[in-house]
Amino acid sequence: MRRSPLLPAPQMLTSTASAAAAPNQHALSRANEQPEHSRVVGIEDQVDTLAGRLSPAVEGERYLKVFSVVGFGGVGKTTLAMEVCRRLEPEFPCQAFVSVSQAFEPSRDLKPLLRRVLEQIVKTKAENEKGIKEEGSLGDIDGLDADLLARKLAHKVKDMRYLIVLDDVWTVRTWESIQSVLPENNCNSRIIVTTRMETVAKVCSPASIVKGHFIHYMEPLKLEDSKKLFLSRAFGSVDASYPTEFNDVMDNILRKCGGLPLAIVSIASVLAGYKSSGSIDKWETICKSIVSQMESNPTLEGIRQIVTVSFNHLPHELKGCMMYLSIFPEDYEISKDRLLCRWITEGLVLEKQGLTQMEVAESYLDELLSRNMIKANRLDEHKRDQSYQVHDLLLEIMVSKSLEANFVSLKGGRYDGMSYDRIRRLSIHDSADVGAYSTSKVKVTVDHRGTEEVNLQHVRSLSMFQLQGHKLLDQLGDFSLLRVLDLEGCEGVTNKHVRYACQLHLLRFLSMKNTNISVVPPQIGNLEHLQTLDVRTTLLDHLPETVTKLERLERLKFSKRGLDIKWVLPRGLSKIKALRDVGLVRLGNDSQVAREVGELELLQTLDLHIGHETVDEEVLRQLALSLSKRYSLRCLSLVDISSAGKMLNFLHDLPAPPRLLRSLGISGGISRLPSWVGSLTYLVDFAMMGTYLVGDELLGVLCELPNLKTLRASWKSYREDELVARTNHTFPVLRDLWFGEGVLPKVLRFEEGCMAKLETLELRIRSHELETSIVGIEHLTNLKMITLKGDKDNPALYHRLSQLKDERDRRPKSNQFQVAVKYYL
Repeated sequence: MRRSPLLPAPQMLTSTASAAAAPNQHALSRANEQPEHSRVVGIEDQVDTLAGRLSPAVEGERYLKVFSVVGFGGVGKTTLAMEVCRRLEPEFPCQAFVSVSQAFEPSRDLKPLLRRVLEQIVKTKAENEKGIKEEGSLGDIDGLDADLLARKLAHKVKDMRYLIVLDDVWTVRTWESIQSVLPENNCNSRIIVTTRMETVAKVCSPASIVKGHFIHYMEPLKLEDSKKLFLSRAFGSVDASYPTEFNDVMDNILRKCGGLPLAIVSIASVLAGYKSSGSIDKWETICKSIVSQMESNPTLEGIRQIVTVSFNHLPHELKGCMMYLSIFPEDYEISKDRLLCRWITEGLVLEKQGLTQMEVAESYLDELLSRNMIKANRLDEHKRDQSYQVHDLLLEIMVSKSLEANFVSLKGGRYDGMSYDRIRRLSIHDSADVGAYSTSKVKVTVDHRGTEEVNLQHVRSLSMFQLQGHKLLDQLGDFSLLRVLDLEGCEGVTNKHVRYACQLHLLRFLSMKNTNISVVPPQIGNLEHLQTLDVRTTLLDHLPETVTKLERLERLKFSKRGLDIKWVLPRGLSKIKALRDVGLVRLGNDSQVAREVGELELLQTLDLHIGHETVDEEVLRQLALSLSKRYSLRCLSLVDISSAGKMLNFLHDLPAPPRLLRSLGISGGISRLPSWVGSLTYLVDFAMMGTYLVGDELLGVLCELPNLKTLRASWKSYREDELVARTNHTFPVLRDLWFGEGVLPKVLRFEEGCMAKLETLELRIRSHELETSIVGIEHLTNLKMITLKGDKDNPALYHRLSQLKDERDRRPKSNQFQVAVKYYL
């Protein structure tokens, strides 16, 4: 979920506990787990080999090298490439990792691929004196074609060593089209290509042309490594104890898996639910269901069989949620809030006593993650909403099952037609030929005058992944039974399509996020069943006041593209009794609206901007009362956008804090942190900006919070020359500490005993901060990664880098931390 552009967003973890109960302990335990530090099981030797070859160690060699990793699906190519990137981050600060679709078409896909590369390589930079976070130097690329994007990329990395991974390249044509736009900058840069095709690898890495190109052939895991991977997934650790009666059947399973990681992980994830000694019959049953002969002949079909076994052993409710993922294209990054809301809207989430549907949906997601059916992408530096992907082999299986059962109908891309007369869920994928999807081509009847092969009158769900849109959009008004309309990112959506959508009176989910719409008509208020309205990053200035008629609306997500937040919360807000999640919005000078916020009994997430105009004391007093009454709040972000920057002092006057907060962000001047912040037992994430704190006010209030995992201080959060993390600043579970630009004092000191669990430290260093001293790093005994960010020509950054490397080298090798540098471009 995109948060306030003024504030580095708190990570929105579980924000859906019911108003009558504390956040469920399962969610908190997951939040406080100490994850393994990007370590892999079973392929360490292969990581060492490839990382050693990629490392720019040969003096005088500056040309670009291409390394190919070959193996069929599920053998671990992507995992290997990701681990190599992590290992080499200090040597290659400019990195990008992009997936390449099997249906890659240069005329359609080259531009978005280049954009993804640029977005990962170019780092954002906060420069505005008010601390407003810019979107980076990419704001002008929307209208650029592939050639201009390639030039921009070449300019950005002209003096930088880069490492780019192209994951899952299928054809020589695809490689050649991508290669033609990647820069050769003579800086010892590297490209890694993963592919199932040896012919592709030999073209990507022709050893006879340039010395140093290399092809790595993935090897199946040895039996010993297979067992380590199995134990780590099934029992939680490679050294875990388990009933000895499992040994024989475990060895049999591992032989059938043929040393293939995806197969091992899939079966181990199923058996993780059967760890007791009385479960041997279940193990034997699953072993017998693996009919492939992969021990002697590992094949892609064998992996499919094993992954299918894993799917077949899912609980019934999870099978529907997994099959639903076939709606999304290959390699698509699915945001968490979008996925959960759609599951709920589609009726795939059961009701459970004492839990909200969102909590149940999150438990489904957690279960699929624990079974390795989906993977979580790494959160970026600004903690935007978590996203997920499905392994392409597993997606193939889900698509096959969904099409066979008429659970989902797909059109476009690799999918040429539909097999059933009646369809319920229609997903339009992208195509090189935008005009190929006319209604006549799809063989549909939308004017009620014919009985052709497919009738879209029965469609309940329409998802559009074709960027330029589809002629079906012009007939939206005819989809009278539509419940879900998801047009996120569709550039072809216009204001007329919004008007058509407002005629769909059964709609429950409407997303026009990241489109170019500029007007929502008053008729939006007629959608009496609407539960989710997502119009973030559009051209909208406001929403009509008729949104207050949407009494069943649970999630209202608004933001204008850029930083100008204009929509002021209207009177009548309290009529939306079901509202749980609202943002990004502004509170005007209206005490009635401030009071109505407190009447939203189910409100759990609020992202509110205050100011931009005069706000009376009475308005702030009413807001304080409202926040105190909202026991249900889980995530709160408050941003003072007034010129005076004094609005947030009202927080000291809260009669009682919302004690179940898990995420809190404060941006703006405040005399000190409210004392009640130190009593937020469930707080996991805290972010601040422009607070101008002094002394122990920054760390002293927060240091005893039992669940605080992430702390971020950005632009002018602190204003004294020395900041000390004292011995009594224990921070029991703090794992991530982040200091943005304009925060670092002249001395940052860590005393012995502070922050014992800290794993990652990120520092943004400006060129004039040469005298900044970091003292006591040796006391952070659990530290694993320090990331420095700044301009390339920044002497302060290089000075700090040298100091930290010296400190790292003084540690025992088993306890050394990594130091990575990321440059603004």
